[in-house]
Amino acid sequence: MSDESESLKERVETWMVGQMPIIQMHGGNSVVRKADAESGEVVVELGGACAGCGISNITAQNIQSDLIMEFPEIEDVQVKVPSSGDHGSSTVEGGRGGELQFGDEGPGHF
Repeated sequence: MSDESESLKERVETWMVGQMPIIQMHGGNSVVRKADAESGEVVVELGGACAGCGISNITAQNIQSDLIMEFPEIEDVQVKVPSSGDHGSSTVEGGRGGELQFGDEGPGHF
C-alpha cells in the first residue's frame, strides 16, 4: 500500500520506474508529465527509441490499462509517443529536456 503523503505523480513515477527495465531494454525512456488525483488524469510521455518504434502502441496500451488497474483514482491515461525527432535520451524528461513531436498516424498514438 502506498504512503498517503506521496502525490499521485510521485506514486505513478515510482510505478513507472518499476516498468523502466522493459522500456529501457528497447532503448526507450519515459516521464510522467501530469498526474491529477482530482480529475483522475495522467499523461505519460515515451521517448528515446520509442519514437517510431513498431511496438510503441502496445507499450502505450499496456501503460494505460495497467495504470488504471493499479490506481483506483486514475480514470484517464494519455501516453504520448513522439513520431519523429531525436532518438536519444534528451527527447523526454527521463533524459530531461528536448522538444517532442507527437504523431497520430498509428493506433495508440495520442
